[in-house]
Amino acid sequence: MRNGTAITEFILLGFPGIHGLQVPVFTVIFFIYILTLAGNGLIIVLVWAEPRLQTPMYFFLCNLSFLEIWYMTTVIPKLLETLVVARTAICTPCCLLQSFFHFFLGTTEFFILTSMSFDRYLAICKPLRYPAIMTSSLCLQLALSSWAVGFAIVFCQTMLLIQLPFCGDNVINHFYCDVGPILKAACGDTSTLELLGLLATVLVIPGSLLFTVISYASILSTILKIPSAPGRRKAFSTCASHLTVVSLFYGAVVFMYLRPTAHSSFKMNKVVSVLNTILTPLLNPFIYTIRNKEVKEALRKAMAFPKTRRHAE
Repeated sequence: MRNGTAITEFILLGFPGIHGLQVPVFTVIFFIYILTLAGNGLIIVLVWAEPRLQTPMYFFLCNLSFLEIWYMTTVIPKLLETLVVARTAICTPCCLLQSFFHFFLGTTEFFILTSMSFDRYLAICKPLRYPAIMTSSLCLQLALSSWAVGFAIVFCQTMLLIQLPFCGDNVINHFYCDVGPILKAACGDTSTLELLGLLATVLVIPGSLLFTVISYASILSTILKIPSAPGRRKAFSTCASHLTVVSLFYGAVVFMYLRPTAHSSFKMNKVVSVLNTILTPLLNPFIYTIRNKEVKEALRKAMAFPKTRRHAE
């Protein structure tokens, strides 16, 4: 042990370099958080209420929206606290719990997006067999598998992490409990955990990205074979929203986790982490709504329903 005092809490520094800007930053992030909750919640309600949206693509979109709501909620409240409280402390069990849910939901998102890529591949490359292959049972299996595998990967590492004693530096230069600083504060041997983390990162991120790239390469090849321009546009429009979301998500993740260490900057990683935690969940509902006629029609129908009801009364 590096000293005789066991850590009972961690200190989150947040963004110490924005003195004087805490109030406007707090306001912007709080507004984005509320808007994200409303946007993703609206998608879930629309899909549940509109029979035409109860298809595999929207089923996976509901899973993604539900995940994004909780992904932000694990981090944003404490982030907002770092902006208004001089010393933001979080108890050690709470810190470990926040870290678990943050990485569990983040890992699950890779598998949900991969399942959505598989769905788009079948819809465009195997249109005649699509209804027979992508059944409700298969959709449920893919979704449950995504959540279960994401949970298992992070849960195993967390069980090892909570058994370690903590007596090192308890200051975390971040706005949430990142696993790196937690491991640095551990007094025991962390080599097994670091190896498991590396294996999980290498398998999950490049593995899901490779599957998505192969899926979209096949989709692009199929679209280019369509003889008519309107047919190509229609086929591409069915996967454009998902491709945009995938590009934003993987772009931020690859920047943070798969760059060479020599070119990494912690401050830049923190900025990208904010974008990935805040902006990506915010943009998802707008990306799927703006480019999707079915969602826009369902939204117009939902907005018109109260007026129709009042006239009827």
